[in-house]
Amino acid sequence: MTNLLIAGISLDALGTVLIAYTALTVHARVRKEHHIDKRVEVAMRREWRRGMTGVLLIIIGYLLQVIALLN
Repeated sequence: MTNLLIAGISLDALGTVLIAYTALTVHARVRKEHHIDKRVEVAMRREWRRGMTGVLLIIIGYLLQVIALLN
């Protein structure tokens, strides 16, 4: 039970940091480029996938924490 709770908290934290990093990176890139060209578009697509991975980790972390608390 403790292992599930630790895994859930860890995945939640990792997902949150990943989403924050992705958002900051996108904003910095757009601010630096001042326009969106093909290179920025490709980078934004890659960062969107990273952000979605972060959301998935948050959901999995939440589920593991709930399971651990119910056991």
